[in-house]
Amino acid sequence: MISADERTAIINLIRAQVVPAIGCTEPIAVALCVSKAATLLGCVPERIELSLSANILKNAMGVGIPGTGMVGLPIAIALGALIGRPELELEVLRDCNKESVAQAKKYLEEDRISISLENDDKDKLYISVVCSAGNHQTRAVIKGKHTNFAHISKDDEVLLEKAYSAEQVATDNLPLNLKKVFEFADTTDIEDLRFILEAKKLNQAAAQDGLRDNYGHQLGKTMCSPLGKGIMGDSIFSKILSSTSCACDARMAGAMIPVMSNSGSGNQGICATMPVVVFAEENHNTEEELIRALVLSNLTAIYIKQTLGSLSALCGCVVASTGSSCGITYLMGGTYEQVSYSVKNMIANLTGMICDGAKPSCALKLTTGVGTAVMSAMLAIQHKYVTSVEGIIDDDVDKSIRNLTSIGSRGMDETDRFVLDIMTSKGER
Repeated sequence: MISADERTAIINLIRAQVVPAIGCTEPIAVALCVSKAATLLGCVPERIELSLSANILKNAMGVGIPGTGMVGLPIAIALGALIGRPELELEVLRDCNKESVAQAKKYLEEDRISISLENDDKDKLYISVVCSAGNHQTRAVIKGKHTNFAHISKDDEVLLEKAYSAEQVATDNLPLNLKKVFEFADTTDIEDLRFILEAKKLNQAAAQDGLRDNYGHQLGKTMCSPLGKGIMGDSIFSKILSSTSCACDARMAGAMIPVMSNSGSGNQGICATMPVVVFAEENHNTEEELIRALVLSNLTAIYIKQTLGSLSALCGCVVASTGSSCGITYLMGGTYEQVSYSVKNMIANLTGMICDGAKPSCALKLTTGVGTAVMSAMLAIQHKYVTSVEGIIDDDVDKSIRNLTSIGSRGMDETDRFVLDIMTSKGER
């Protein structure tokens, strides 16, 4: 039985991890850190020096920056320095327009920015920014989470020095298991959960935007075209795939639209939301059923990320689509037992999918993930699931989840380094 205090803590956890974001969260987190240091400096920096962890660098190299028509970190850094509003956190570049982009391009031409790789593997999410002008210098450091400032200083004065606050540690490490996640989603007063519908609103709008324009590889539009419908049909399954990929197409290409993120990733937010929303609409589920399924999906993803970490070598769509499989199973009328079966089916299938950075082709991976989510739910609702005699699956679903996260974090560390080496040395081989 979940206590009232524990329900409140879980609601606060969801609210902290499911937040709006404009643009891919890694370059946007870099822009946020730059904007903090530049604001403290009080003028346009003459120099900006950055030290970034490998995972930040990897996820920021090939993704579109909203409102710019450009790809990669330099333009995000310049905009962060010129027009960034740090109080907006992951919407820090909300004020980007043609004039500011032109100013940022000129700033880049002046060769004021240097970027280096932080070689300490302890922090997969690490951003250090030093801004200088005249005789003054400011420094800002983000660690652990995309919006967590661990250090802020100006000249010789340290204004902030911390890791996670005690409140953040307590919030991020709530003792969850899948049973508790299911019970919370299934039994909490519906009025206390209604806020999750904002995720539906934002991510559905992103999907519609992706259908209107030619973003990225246009995977979503292709599946909605006569060719796509001729091959895929016009089924619930094809609509789930196309809606999810449309939203990802738009976001990864740099559309100036907010999406509702999950655990620091907009793609994870899309992946945990859109399959559940589309299935509920097509299956004529009630609004209450949709709300509970969205909470189940998003909280499952948050729970898995607790032991995986904000960034890893494992593609985030594996985690988020596992959440959406739980949500879809719930909308089918599934019990906790059947939801746990869907998780086992997902882990047995998708474990090991690498993250090779944020980029337009992420839409392909999201589509693979949500396609597997539907298949896993279909099997689970019929009490068909991968058993403990097969591969990394354990009888205990939570142990199966820990097997997944152990592989994705510790087990794939060398893979992560190898992927980054390939990405940064193209043309040299």
